[in-house]
Formats: sequence, structure tokens, C-alpha cells
Amino acid sequence: MQPRLRHAIAISALAMSAATAAQSQDVVNVVCVVEEWCEALRTPFLEETGIRMEFLNLRTNESLVRIRAEASNPTFDVFYGGTGDPHFVAAGEGLTIPYESPLMEELSQDMLQAVNGAYLPLYANPIAIVVNPAVLEEAGAPMPESWEDLTDPAFRGLMGMADPNSSGTAYTVIATLVQIFGEEEAFELLAGMHQNMATYTRSGSGSLQPTGQGELGVAIIFMSSALREREAGLPIEIIIPSEGTGYEISGISLVANGPNPEGARAFIDYALSAEAQDLGTQAGSWQIKANVNAAPAPGGPRLDDIAVIDYDFEHFGDPEVQGRLIARWTEEIFPLPR
Repeated sequence: MQPRLRHAIAISALAMSAATAAQSQDVVNVVCVVEEWCEALRTPFLEETGIRMEFLNLRTNESLVRIRAEASNPTFDVFYGGTGDPHFVAAGEGLTIPYESPLMEELSQDMLQAVNGAYLPLYANPIAIVVNPAVLEEAGAPMPESWEDLTDPAFRGLMGMADPNSSGTAYTVIATLVQIFGEEEAFELLAGMHQNMATYTRSGSGSLQPTGQGELGVAIIFMSSALREREAGLPIEIIIPSEGTGYEISGISLVANGPNPEGARAFIDYALSAEAQDLGTQAGSWQIKANVNAAPAPGGPRLDDIAVIDYDFEHFGDPEVQGRLIARWTEEIFPLPR
């Protein structure tokens, strides 16, 4: 571990070691979207700081709902992972508060500028179209190259995507289409894509395994999960739509009025270190890490290598914008017969 990081964590941990500290100060409670990553950090963080980390695994929007419901008496100290939009929402509602970590100088300046102080960036992750070529060939469906291709009736019953009411992945898809096509044309595209959906899943990556196993031909998910599973042998291909794609900048946020703010800061500092980000990759989280000193995932691209759009994180992270777009999808798209 780098001396400066060790020093920063030691300072955070020192307050926790006082004999008069309450029992709650020896535990950091995290609402965590990336379960495998949080599990990987649990023991190393305890060994470095003497602070025990406990976490509850929820999907991104479910995490926001939980933190919002507990606003008057929070039980969590840190909101960890998931798409950035709910982190913007949480910050806008005062559910989380800014924190300037001593690790900020090691983080991608592009990611820091994009989130504009609302939260601290953890990783970036582009949206991709993931296909099983054998399924498409058997169905006589072409390889999709664009977002518009996904409305082709040849894909009917072959596609899977998450539900934006539970998944930040799906909201990122909606926000991406709105930014590329404009809202009205985007919702026409979503209606056409809906006709081809076999299922909407609770989690963002829920359609990946069915696609790899031949139950579906197309999944619309974040790229990192597909990279990992392709490396493991899943017979899939990854396509970036020709119009470009959106991406998330996942966050880590300090919950306002949490029971253990000092321990929370120590955990955030550790989580942003290259050491902790490398542990995430080893645990199977193959996103593009925010710490520039972290090792890239095997075969993983740089963000500069991908045709990402100029995603407006602040606007589409606004609570009113997010709530309105999800409500419109729920009211106008999901009830359509298919």
C-alpha cells in the first residue's frame, strides 16, 4: 500500500480506536450494488483499519429507495457502486454529502469533471449490445449494428433488458437513446424494442446468462459483465451501436448523517485506492476503474477506444428528469402488448 494512502487510512482509523468509541463506530455499513467487489474488500479493509465493513446488496435504484426511506434515521454510512444517476439524485436530495478524499489526485480527471463533485467516481462502464451469433443464425435474424436495428421484427422474442424501475442499467439505456435521438424518437425506438423483448429482468446483467446459454439472442447490458463472461468461454459477441453509446460513471457516496461518518471516510479512501480497485477486477468486476494506477481488466478497453456519446450525467441524474423518464417508460412502453 502507498505510504500516503496508509497514512490517510491510519488517520481515519485512529478516531475509531478510542476506548470511548461507541460500538457502532467500529462498523461501517454499506449499501452495495457490486456484491463481489464489496465481499473482496471486506477482509483487507478490516486488516488495514480495524474497522469491520458490513454490506447489504441491492440493485442501484433499490439502493436509492432504501437510503431515501431512511433519510430521517440512516442505518447506512456509504452508498457504493451502481450507475451514477442515482448518486446524482441522492446528492440533489441531500441524502449524501460531498467528500474530498485524499485519493482524488489518483482518479481520472475526466471522470471527476463529469460528476462535478456530486459523488466520487468508482469506475466507468459503457452500454453494449451483446449477442449470441448461433441463436441469431438459427432464427434467421441479422447481426445488429445499431440501436435502430433492435426494432427489427426479426428479433421478436429474442431480446432481454432490465426494468428501469429496479435497474440503473436500463435507465442509462433510456437516457442514452434520448440524448442520441431526442425524447420522442427515443420512445418510439423503445416501443419498437419492446415488441422484441422476451423478458425484462430485475438486475442490469440479468439477460446475459440467458443470452450466453442460448435462451435469448440479444442482451442490452453494460459491457464489463460481457467481457468477463466472454473471457470465461460464453459464446457471445459485444457490439457498440453505430450511433454511439452511453455509459455510466459509477459512484461511491458518503451518506448524510450516517452512524459512522469517520469510518465511512476511511472506507471510501480505501475503496478508491489502486489496491482496492485491483481487488475488484480480481473478483470479477471488469469495469474501467477510476484510479489511473489500477490495472486494467484482461482484454478490457480504454474508454477512449469506445464510441461513447457526450453523456450529460448531471442533467440525466436530476431527480425530476430521472423520475419523469422512468415513469413515462412504465406508463407508455411496458403496458404495450407484445
